[in-house]
Amino acid sequence: MPLTNTTIKNARPRTKDWKLFDEKGLYLLVKTTGAKLWRMKFRHHGVERKLSFGPWPDVSLKKARELRDEARATLQDGLDPSRERKKAKSAARREARHTFAVLADEFLDKRQADGLADTTISKKNWLLNHLKSAIGSAPVNDISVPELLTAIQQVEAKDKRETARRLRSIAGEVFSYAIATGRAQTNPATQLRGALRTPQVTHIPAIIDVGQVADLMRAIDRCTGYPSTLAALRISPHLFQRPGEIRQMRWADLKLDDAQWVPRIDDLKMRKPHQVPLSTQALAIIEEMAALRNGPYVFPAFNSGERPISENTLNGALKRLGYGGKMTAHGFRTMASSLLNESGKWNPDAIERALSHKVGNTVSATYNRTLYWKERVEMMQWWSDWLDDLKAGKV
Repeated sequence: MPLTNTTIKNARPRTKDWKLFDEKGLYLLVKTTGAKLWRMKFRHHGVERKLSFGPWPDVSLKKARELRDEARATLQDGLDPSRERKKAKSAARREARHTFAVLADEFLDKRQADGLADTTISKKNWLLNHLKSAIGSAPVNDISVPELLTAIQQVEAKDKRETARRLRSIAGEVFSYAIATGRAQTNPATQLRGALRTPQVTHIPAIIDVGQVADLMRAIDRCTGYPSTLAALRISPHLFQRPGEIRQMRWADLKLDDAQWVPRIDDLKMRKPHQVPLSTQALAIIEEMAALRNGPYVFPAFNSGERPISENTLNGALKRLGYGGKMTAHGFRTMASSLLNESGKWNPDAIERALSHKVGNTVSATYNRTLYWKERVEMMQWWSDWLDDLKAGKV
């Protein structure tokens, strides 16, 4: 006879454990302690097995019957419900360990092993820490689109739109990694495009007016201070490479007999081989620093020859010259790109290659690196000569 709630409630413990039977293998085990536990007896391939559904009243009679019916349906499929439950619990435990924070750290470790620069890793870690505080403990496979959006909007609400945009991007990288490694099925970050406010574009200050460039070059020549700072500032307009790459120039990277600078891959933002032709003006500045050489770097820090000048050194020097908000060390790239293109003398792809920008696909990029080398050598010397003429008032 099927059980009723009244029968269950009135069941009392005895000197030995005893059972109250329901239907289709379900029964209630009444312990000598008074505990009442749901059990199900079944056979799988002729072997008697048991399932536990939990204690009454935490698991009601109605719920126990639902669990029994689910187990019977599993049996109909030829599967052992006991084994399937263990597999499900094991999967749940694994999923619980695969939190967003765990996957984020694992992703960063992989990117570092791939050779990503320490500074880039540090920036990505800084971004991910914003998300970890909100969703770090959540299983990565359980994080919904609204949940991720809420976490990012907490940053966006502080009027940090660009940071919010970058958070969506880095979150997408983590979820893609989770999918690739079998820890997630979807990437909620991809569905947030258009959901965040558009960042306000802030252009890097740069001088591209010819007259103002002439004044800037003369101001740089008048600048006084630490030799490394002055040399790095003077060479920057001639090389127009990324400031972080210039400040980390090593003596070992220079091929002075060939008038080349070949930065280490680890020092390059694009992580692609890149050679820089050196004009006679650039070589002269490097030779001046050779007389002061006291470590591996061409532009060593003030208090240690084992470290390069800091990333803010050149911007600080430009500010002292009165160019704060008007020109930055990175602005020399914009200056060169604009004026070289405006001259009409050089192939735009050669200019892009000189700036270490990607030109074409992988195959054509490899070809172009060789194709434009001679033109780039001529262009770099022309550019340095033009800057000198500009400074002297000859242009």
